[in-house]
Amino acid sequence: MKQVDTIVEYGMRRVIITLTAMLCAILELLDTTIVNVALNDLQGNLGATLSEVSWVVTAYGIGNVILIPMTSWLSRQFGRRNYFAASILLFTLCSLLCGMSGSIPELAFFRFLQGIGGGALLATSQTIITESYPIEKRGTANLIFMMSVIVGPAMGPLIGGYIIDHYSWPLIFYINVPLGLIAVLLTLQYIRSPRYDNKLPAADVDWLGIFLLALMIGSLQYVLEKGQEEDWFSNRIIITLSITAGVGAILFIWRELSCSHPIVSLKVLRNRNLAAGTIFSFIYGFGSYGSTFIVPLFTQSQLNWPATDAGLLVCLTSLSSLVIFPLTNKLLKSGVKPQYMMSAGMFIFFVNCYMSSRILTPETGFQTFFWVLIFRYFGLNMILLSISSIAFSTLQTREISDGAAFTGMTRQLGGSFGIAIITTFIVRRNMLHRDRLLSHLNADDPGMLTRLQQTTQAFRAQGFPEDVSAGHAHKLLDMVVIKQSTLLSYMDVYIVIGFLFLSCVPFIYFLKSGKAAAVADAH
Repeated sequence: MKQVDTIVEYGMRRVIITLTAMLCAILELLDTTIVNVALNDLQGNLGATLSEVSWVVTAYGIGNVILIPMTSWLSRQFGRRNYFAASILLFTLCSLLCGMSGSIPELAFFRFLQGIGGGALLATSQTIITESYPIEKRGTANLIFMMSVIVGPAMGPLIGGYIIDHYSWPLIFYINVPLGLIAVLLTLQYIRSPRYDNKLPAADVDWLGIFLLALMIGSLQYVLEKGQEEDWFSNRIIITLSITAGVGAILFIWRELSCSHPIVSLKVLRNRNLAAGTIFSFIYGFGSYGSTFIVPLFTQSQLNWPATDAGLLVCLTSLSSLVIFPLTNKLLKSGVKPQYMMSAGMFIFFVNCYMSSRILTPETGFQTFFWVLIFRYFGLNMILLSISSIAFSTLQTREISDGAAFTGMTRQLGGSFGIAIITTFIVRRNMLHRDRLLSHLNADDPGMLTRLQQTTQAFRAQGFPEDVSAGHAHKLLDMVVIKQSTLLSYMDVYIVIGFLFLSCVPFIYFLKSGKAAAVADAH
């Protein structure tokens, strides 16, 4: 299916189109992070466990992952303007339904549908902005788009935190509704679709490929999310869905390689650099999304920070990318090999994870977190730009859109899996550390007996009977053990993520590099 023309816009029309596309990109990215600071509040209001409430984050990511590789094809099939407007409308409607949800399963379901609507917004926004500018101004267009990519995720936690502290959690979804409706109207009025040749009839659409992709990702995500709660492979549902995910993956690969009009062109992965870039994108998403997920959760649940403070921390450190990104991009353009920059970024992120594990205490302050997280974004920006440079440097022009779909899909998929695996890891390590700490508590230890007696006396001084005071003292001791075991679990998470990134460094040097500067702009 060939694109016949592109549409370059001028004057105020281009300004409005650019602002509309930026608004949609920011809305989509904002919703990937705005929920993070609300997880603690959602647990209390909807009576959910950490594993259950993490579905609110990952369900959105699953919807994104399913749609991202199909976005280019759907735009050509139905017309970019129509597809973009329909996606915004679905995103907006599901935002309303998310706010009206009364349980975690209901909220997760509408988040999944919201993710399907949002899956088109980011990639299509970039295409609209890029093609609205003449070729000589494409660098400016990409810079405008990157501002949206940075500002959206950065503002999400701050806005979400303010809403949680001053209003109630449904408002974090309701704020999308008026903005989404405005975006729909502007899209229908101003955005135009390029003309395409040879649209596929409905009978030739790769419906089986779409079904297998959704089946594979959905089954695997359920296994990762629920495996811990259901005791993994002792549960029949977990076994069944694990087999379903494996068979679905095999059938999906077979279908896409044999289908005459595949929904996802796997043949482009024959390019070794793109295949490696896809794997590194998954790892990047795992570490980036996973570490972002940890920060507001830890600061609120363990340090009792207000949601606004947790959101402000993430926002300010994320906005540092507005400075870091141009610096790292300039290094790449100056001739620094992307392999060197990527390995340096991996090492910096490892050091950051180690630093993060060392600073975690029951009294860690805002300033300590701030400088450690600023350091984190140096590593992440270096990795992200280098992945784009390495992955796309040896592709033909016609292959770049398919390559971008793969790296975008696997980055989002890595983030969804990362959150699921990290959640399970925290729960399991928490149990392990609790058992170890309890094994060191000796009922005959004078220090512990003295502490229990003092705590019991404090409760008695408040008017509680002797037996009730003793019970409260033991519960308080148990809470201290739980808090300490949770703290150790978060420290373990950072160490594991850090070593995952460090272990990737040797493999980077097996890859070839191409025209780094051009690719950095394309990204």
